[in-house]
Amino acid sequence: MINSNKIASVARDVLLAPIYLYQGRKIKRDTVRLPEPNGERHGQVQLNDAIESPKDAHKRTLNLMVVGDSAAAGVGSETQQEALVGNLIPVLTQQSAIQNQFDILNWSLQATTGHTSFDILRRLYVLPAPSQQPVDVMVLSVGVNDTTSKVSVDKWQQQIESIIAIAQRKFGVRELIFLSLPPMAQMPAIPAPLSNFVGAKASILDNTLQQVCAAHDSVTYMATDFPRMIAEHSNGTPIDIKVMFASDGFHPSSLMYGYWAQQLSELIIQLLNPSPSDAELTD
Repeated sequence: MINSNKIASVARDVLLAPIYLYQGRKIKRDTVRLPEPNGERHGQVQLNDAIESPKDAHKRTLNLMVVGDSAAAGVGSETQQEALVGNLIPVLTQQSAIQNQFDILNWSLQATTGHTSFDILRRLYVLPAPSQQPVDVMVLSVGVNDTTSKVSVDKWQQQIESIIAIAQRKFGVRELIFLSLPPMAQMPAIPAPLSNFVGAKASILDNTLQQVCAAHDSVTYMATDFPRMIAEHSNGTPIDIKVMFASDGFHPSSLMYGYWAQQLSELIIQLLNPSPSDAELTD
């Protein structure tokens, strides 16, 4: 049966295509191009004081890798310390659940502005495999550039599947986390009606991403709820959604990177330290 709503949507997009084209070109011309922030992109953190005794010979290292696009790279913040990884590392190292399980945290950031799922897949092919321990947690930020490009849903799904395969096969990833696509329909830099069109495509890709993650073991989709995080940290005071975004109206603000890192750290701890009920389900 033909879906009348889908036909109406396609017809509307055809009629609005000239406006979409004009607005898209205007955004490219007028939007401020924010640089990737300066700062370290890899490091090692000692979680516990060294104790020289036989029982400490089995010390474990937590290997964390963040891969992706401009959001992973921290565009929208002044420095890497204010970006996603810069906020995430201190939060993780302060958690007793991490300190009790690991002695060292090794982390690296592999992200570049403009990268699509294809670019990220190619990057994972080029990067060397871990020389010692496999990657415990890999975090992926991908999808915004696929939304603004002409990638089909089938191609998007295929490339996400390939990213999962190489992450688990080559890097031995223990837990793979895909971050949800941001609310592109609400980005201040994208005017209506283009925002509705872009937001609809982002939702389609995001739904596909959820389905792919659900179909694979040790792959988790993290639904980033920025409005909820704002509400929780604003003491009930209404906050303009624009605070979610940087000055370009497109990338996350430093404030949001902090909230994002907090939610991500909670998920990482949950995945590395499953509850007894979770363990029973996997037995």
